[in-house]
Amino acid sequence: MNVLAVDIGGTKFSMALFQNGRMTMRETRATQREGGRAWMMEQIASIAHTWRRNAEITCCGIGFGGPVDFPSQRVTASNVVPGWQNFPLGAALSAELGVPATIDNDANAGALGEAVYGAAVGCDPLFYMTLSTGIGAGIVVGGKIYRGADSFAGEMGHIPVRPGGPRCVCGAEGCLERLCSGMSIEADHGKPAKELLADAAFVRSYVVDLALGLKSVILLLNPARIVIGGGLSKAGDALFVPLNAELRRQVTGWSRARIDVRPAALGDDSVLYGALALAESAVAAR
Repeated sequence: MNVLAVDIGGTKFSMALFQNGRMTMRETRATQREGGRAWMMEQIASIAHTWRRNAEITCCGIGFGGPVDFPSQRVTASNVVPGWQNFPLGAALSAELGVPATIDNDANAGALGEAVYGAAVGCDPLFYMTLSTGIGAGIVVGGKIYRGADSFAGEMGHIPVRPGGPRCVCGAEGCLERLCSGMSIEADHGKPAKELLADAAFVRSYVVDLALGLKSVILLLNPARIVIGGGLSKAGDALFVPLNAELRRQVTGWSRARIDVRPAALGDDSVLYGALALAESAVAAR
């Protein structure tokens, strides 16, 4: 089976072709925000049609950087790139490519990728956070994505951790995404996130808010492991050592809940591998 995997993000999008589970082609391009949905759809179709000259595509899996209504296979919204409101991305790509296409939120896809192929194999339940342009999360329980009643489980970025804090794009104040996402810290400090996370003094302050968000996850879900992916996770030990220390300081002393937070093993490919698993699961269910 040849699976086309797509990862649509706020600053870049990636695509890969998996042939019998092995990645044989991969491409990443910058997202042209002003081009919106039409530009993105054209790019995906162009790359897919080029690749299928060498290998027929059987099905497609997509991780989208924003809320997705999974039962209807529609993008609910995107706070980063315009033009996606209530768009039936699954059906549109299926029609364009002529193969079954299945979409989910990119954090859900990333969680599935790490659970099946990456840093959380055998860890159940798993909590996965994508720490990038924005912040999202995916939850895997019993080997399956937990989406909640309305496909909104895991919207971690819009939980306020600092009441009265700066206003988020969602309209609330002090949201985790507004305080800790790459876009927000760059805007607030006037430096690229990569440079900021190389500054130990900045990181010591930064992990306080990040840990406030993850503390609630640990006490509410008691995950076997927390995996963090996305661009900011590439800071490695410079981020994860102080983050784990801050969590141990914050988490209630009598709690025996494990604190096991580590970076995604698949790096930039967590969502692509999750899209692979998503597509294979959808085909198997038909």
